[in-house]
Amino acid sequence: MATGETGFDDVTYDLISVQYHALKAGHDYGQYVRDAENAGRQDIADFFRSVMEEDSARAKQCHTFIAELSGSSESGPAVS
Repeated sequence: MATGETGFDDVTYDLISVQYHALKAGHDYGQYVRDAENAGRQDIADFFRSVMEEDSARAKQCHTFIAELSGSSESGPAVS
């Protein structure tokens, strides 16, 4: 059985991790947008908004997958 960097073969854990990091980054990007706007760089602010939207979509997709896996055996158990 293959394991990931964490030593766990658990799809649900992986999805939750990606979702967490996407949402956390989205919070930080709000500040990046403000910083770029304060610097008069609307092009960079727009870039950060785009990145924020991509992470939001990523988090939503993770949420959908997690909901699909809930209660199923597809997510697999954690391996020590």
